[in-house]
Amino acid sequence: MKILDKYILKSYLTRFIGVFAICFLIFIIQTFWLYIDELAGKGLDIFTIGKFFMYFSPKLVPLVLPLSILLASLTTYGTLSENYEFIAMKSNGISIVRSMVALLIFHIFLGIGSFYFSDNVVTYGELKSYNLRKNLAKLKPTLSIREGIFNDIGNMNIKVAKKFGDNEQFLEDIILHSISDDEVNRLVIKAENGEVKNENENYLQLILRNGYRYEDILASTTAEKQKYPHTRASFDEYILNIDISEFNNVNLEEENYKSTYRMQKVTELKKSSDTLINKFESDKNRHGITFLSGHTIRKLPNLNTNQAELIKVELNKSFLYLLDNPEVYETNSILTMADEEVDMYLRQLSNKKKTFFLQEKLINLHKLSINERYSLIFACIFLFLIGASLGAIIRKGGLGLPLVLSIVIFLTYHYIGVFGKNAAEDSSISPFIGSWISTFIIAPFAIYLTKIVSADRGISFTLYDKVIQVINKFKLGK
Repeated sequence: MKILDKYILKSYLTRFIGVFAICFLIFIIQTFWLYIDELAGKGLDIFTIGKFFMYFSPKLVPLVLPLSILLASLTTYGTLSENYEFIAMKSNGISIVRSMVALLIFHIFLGIGSFYFSDNVVTYGELKSYNLRKNLAKLKPTLSIREGIFNDIGNMNIKVAKKFGDNEQFLEDIILHSISDDEVNRLVIKAENGEVKNENENYLQLILRNGYRYEDILASTTAEKQKYPHTRASFDEYILNIDISEFNNVNLEEENYKSTYRMQKVTELKKSSDTLINKFESDKNRHGITFLSGHTIRKLPNLNTNQAELIKVELNKSFLYLLDNPEVYETNSILTMADEEVDMYLRQLSNKKKTFFLQEKLINLHKLSINERYSLIFACIFLFLIGASLGAIIRKGGLGLPLVLSIVIFLTYHYIGVFGKNAAEDSSISPFIGSWISTFIIAPFAIYLTKIVSADRGISFTLYDKVIQVINKFKLGK
């Protein structure tokens, strides 16, 4: 390696490590504030808290790395250009593009390393941090009641609209569901407000005020259940004791969750994705056969309903056919049932559609995870080319204009990626496009800027100088 390559590589690595450390620290602090509700007030020692952040921190690397590369390359080449070091290189027959070769090779290896890091370290950290979060949620259940979502506390599932008080013991707009193996959600309690007391370490006492208690009746016959589906009782005050003895024996090292898509390597994701796709197709076909073979409208003559995707259309056609041709049947029993059956089948289809949507979304998330790890390799390379080329063009080092440009470019790249992933989750676009769209967009930009630099355009008369000249002309015009 030539002296020049060593010099540029050393200058770049110094900035890259510094920028990466600062950005990583910022994201760690943001993570702390994000999860402070889950960690505070639970009597955790500094070792457990540190372990949580150690497990969580690897997943921040794929987010911090692109920004660090962009800013470090911008400041490095901006400083070289500002100090006229590129002019000295050119006088010795060394082009700017030639000066990028060593760093380009470095970023190729960095991109490959980021792939293996995401595939091994990030997945292991996700496994550890996710299970640790689940175990921490079992400690001090009073504090684990969060506003606006359902929380599992003992054998109850509780949701509150608001918490207040010195210890957040007062609750408003409370909904409780019972949780049991045989009858899920058989008991529902709603109250306007209430109070939490935890005087006994084995029981959590809820004092509910101004509410209703609903409970399903276990009728012996269907007729009885239709006549008395549930009971309702109002109350001014209702005291409920919830068994929380299991919260006192929490093993923070326990790992009950090992198969989410974020915890799997690429090879495992591919296998899981194939399994989910096969199950998805099998469920659709099975549902179509079962659905079509079971309804009354199947009895209509000359009605082709072989495809499950056309069920809704065929049901409507069948119903109209019955209305126009009631004489086809000896009795009107089918016609009498048709209206009710159409509504019932449409509801079934709507519910099944939601189930299939969730299955397809999970498949898309697996595919997105696979493609994201590959796209990061090329993102590292293209963002370096953009940063280095812009640094040479604007001829500004330091943390002024380069910092602003880096943030703008990174946010553009990041939010395009977020948009693509969100669109891919609900199958608006394919998971491949959703994962690669941000990389596809910055790639032409990187190649164009590199061509400009290789042709020495913008070096003697920079973009920054053009902006200043336009501003000065505007002032003189006034």
